[in-house]
Amino acid sequence: MKFVVLTKAAVPLSTAIRIDPKTGTLVREGVPLSTNQWDRDAVEFALKLRDRYGGEVIAISMAPPSGIPALESLIGMGVDKAILATDRAFAGADTWATSFVLAKTIEKYVPDYTLILAGEETVDSTTAHVGAQVASHLNIPYVYYVYDAEIQGNKIRVKRFLEDEGVDEFYEMDLPALISVAKGTQMPREISLSRKLNARERIIQVTNKELGLDPECVGLKGSPTFVATQTGATFPPRKKKIFQGDPRESVKAFVEELKKEGLL
Repeated sequence: MKFVVLTKAAVPLSTAIRIDPKTGTLVREGVPLSTNQWDRDAVEFALKLRDRYGGEVIAISMAPPSGIPALESLIGMGVDKAILATDRAFAGADTWATSFVLAKTIEKYVPDYTLILAGEETVDSTTAHVGAQVASHLNIPYVYYVYDAEIQGNKIRVKRFLEDEGVDEFYEMDLPALISVAKGTQMPREISLSRKLNARERIIQVTNKELGLDPECVGLKGSPTFVATQTGATFPPRKKKIFQGDPRESVKAFVEELKKEGLL
């Protein structure tokens, strides 16, 4: 069995996020990148499936070369190998163009995949689009918010939790398929330093020269999304009121103040 995990080398801190004023896209060049937090849940899920059913786990990412350390960390977790799709032509991609490159990379380098896994969303854009879009490009079934799964023959049975409704749902799909793992439902294992130190030999870098994709369908040119305008976030001024004295009276005064503000 071959378990493919879609991963992103994300901008880890909100303070490091910069938007290109001309293109309206996230600036990733020259910014320190790390593994998207919620992708680690998907990796852990894939490793558990491999440990149970056998096979290998392959991480695939589209990023500039600065995304290599993120893949090294995943190999340190236990991923067998990684593929990095990296090319100037891919820069500025929205989720549609990104998912197109990822899907074509899978078709070319892991055509006999069993299951594709994705994190629920990314910490730097939170769209949660890419998993579903990759499945659409590959014409395979998919389910989001999965926290448990069982493979039986050529089918997979999954459990997912819907937070708003507070209910579990059960689905059965034919393989190959794609699942998006609910964030916070797994306990990602520790990174092995020895595996991470030798990770480079397990990472394959591919460019559009190898993939042969139409330049009009990738990167900024292949992205139907555009940013019409940008507005900086504003924050209301703090009133800086301090409630002192007897704790009980202070709490009462605090509650009354909240009521006056229409917050209670």
